[in-house]
Amino acid sequence: MDCMVKDPTLEKLAVIGTGTMGHSIALSIALADMEVTMIGLDDADVKKGENSINEKLDILMENEVISPQEKIKVQNNISTPISLKDALADKTFVIEAAPENLEFKQELYKEIEGYCDRETILASNTSSLKPSDISKDMIDPNRMLVTHFWNPAHLVPLVEIVKNKFTKETAVDRAVELMQHIGKYPIKVEKEVLGFVGNRLQYALFREAQYLLEEGVATVEDIDAAIQMSIGRRLGVTGPFLTADMGGLDVFSSISDYIFPDLSNDSKSLPNLVELIDSSSYGQKNGKGYYVWDEKFHKEMNNKREKELIRWYKEDFKNSPNG
Repeated sequence: MDCMVKDPTLEKLAVIGTGTMGHSIALSIALADMEVTMIGLDDADVKKGENSINEKLDILMENEVISPQEKIKVQNNISTPISLKDALADKTFVIEAAPENLEFKQELYKEIEGYCDRETILASNTSSLKPSDISKDMIDPNRMLVTHFWNPAHLVPLVEIVKNKFTKETAVDRAVELMQHIGKYPIKVEKEVLGFVGNRLQYALFREAQYLLEEGVATVEDIDAAIQMSIGRRLGVTGPFLTADMGGLDVFSSISDYIFPDLSNDSKSLPNLVELIDSSSYGQKNGKGYYVWDEKFHKEMNNKREKELIRWYKEDFKNSPNG
């Protein structure tokens, strides 16, 4: 199987999953004026996904990203059949956004592989599992790869494309072209590594934040503020290597030499996080974590994040193929 490169506008798309990532990935595709099939477990699962999409569309309208007419058009771009087999019969590119359980994904890929044409790309939205592990029992692992979207998928441009050890380059090319067409910024992860690129960087920062809190260096609020009011302001323009170039590699090398030995090298969550987990404090999802998530704070922070991401989305959209 060659996984022939196709015009991305001709791809027939399906997303398996209607949860946090699934519905948002389907929305990303529909916003790019492409038709997509969103597949859930049952009617209730599909309805939940549709409701989440409608909520996001309302926010986009409120922020003048789309018009009421465009909202209807986007909704019409999304179909929601229940039968997995029937839904995949004519698809050329399938994105799976199922729970992060390796055995479940392995069984799912064995099943869906039999429903699709042999040139259909099967892509996982996993954020941590290796594609070689997911595709272990597939007949054609050369058409399987990872397309890791970031939450919320309809607003965050990055998509990490990760090959398994058998993935054809033509499959990677198709994934890159499709992601670019729907306004995303794909990067190729050339080597399978836990967490890929983005999450490794995110959790390196989170580990050091836990360490600073554990050592009593600063409060939760001030550690967050240190990022928000400094590197967070410029990370949207300069990543770590560009920042180092602009600051002077000699300076960054010197600082690295004396600060690296003092950075956290803990291999597990630090006590401040473990204590919260042990007390069933999971953050926003149940009302308390490092912060207290009452209704007012919940609404305030979610609205603030949404508006900031929409501001960036508007800028990104100007430069996309659909802008």
